[in-house]
Amino acid sequence: MALISPSRRLRRTPFSDGVEAAGVRAYTVYNRMLLPTVFDSPQADYAHLKADVQVWDVACERQIELRGPDASALMQYLTPRDLRRAGEDQCCYVPIVDNAGGMLNDPVAVKLDQDRWWISIADSDLLLWVKGIAQARGLNVQVFEPDVSPLGVQGPKSEKLMARVFGAAVQDIRFFRYAKLDFAGRSLVVARSGYSKQGGFEIYVEGGDIGMPLWNALFEAGRDLNVRAGCPNLIERIEGGLLSYGNDMTAQNNPYECGLGKFCTADADFDFIGRAALARIAAEGPAQNLCPLEIGGAAVPPCDRAWPVMQGGETVGQITSAAWSPDYACNVAIGMLARDTSPEGLSVQTPDGARPVTRRARFWI
Repeated sequence: MALISPSRRLRRTPFSDGVEAAGVRAYTVYNRMLLPTVFDSPQADYAHLKADVQVWDVACERQIELRGPDASALMQYLTPRDLRRAGEDQCCYVPIVDNAGGMLNDPVAVKLDQDRWWISIADSDLLLWVKGIAQARGLNVQVFEPDVSPLGVQGPKSEKLMARVFGAAVQDIRFFRYAKLDFAGRSLVVARSGYSKQGGFEIYVEGGDIGMPLWNALFEAGRDLNVRAGCPNLIERIEGGLLSYGNDMTAQNNPYECGLGKFCTADADFDFIGRAALARIAAEGPAQNLCPLEIGGAAVPPCDRAWPVMQGGETVGQITSAAWSPDYACNVAIGMLARDTSPEGLSVQTPDGARPVTRRARFWI
């Protein structure tokens, strides 16, 4: 495996010192920043995440701040999801599409105020898109990347750990809502959210100078909880049906085929980018659909490119994410199949050769 060469173009995070001290074994590059991918092993990290609590450096989930009188108007124009009744303590999962309805990103929009939003983005150059839209429409809004770095606390013991650092108020935060809580004299946005199905929180650390003090405080408070450094885990996210932009979907896909139609208002009485295209797709139905799949045989190798799914000698789709699941004792996968594909006779061409494929209703409970 080739190494990543350090460079000023590859940004460290406010938590990188803690990640390195914790013995990180591998990184990927995400929004031009380091994202840890393995500490012990994918399997050991997975087991620990499901049993205890982990602290994740997810500072690579960069924020785009919209600030000014037209901030809410711009936020609504960017997405087909109706945000007009969003509360000022709400985090909203929002598809962002282009004029053809293609997915540009699937971020979380955090409403801080009527005239202030954060867009917590997946891996893409969305900042440039938002700046261009604001400029083209002549909106009275600032669009910039603030000094905000998310820190995740995930796992079944996450609430107990967070309460020790931020107080009992964390227990009152509802799913995809947030509260502003104090740490070291600074008010931080703390949301009940995160890129796992094990429950947890994301702390929007505003000001990189308190990154390591917060990291250290969480580890000190969680000694008896078996707290460890962790990261988004491939196995657990596939089991949970959590999609990865750039892997499971790209600008070539639309929200309806990605299972995100519930976040689109096809007959909206407000304007947004891609409205006509999404209305047509909603009426016709998507040409393909994302679905959970099981791949037969022993553990599959890493899926670093799309694997074609075949039926009767024809390509009917592709698998975009796959891993061996210890809990399900099979290869779990996420793939895209053509509409009305029969569930019989499916196979996938992996680097190890052809494997049988079975459609699953879901893996997670």
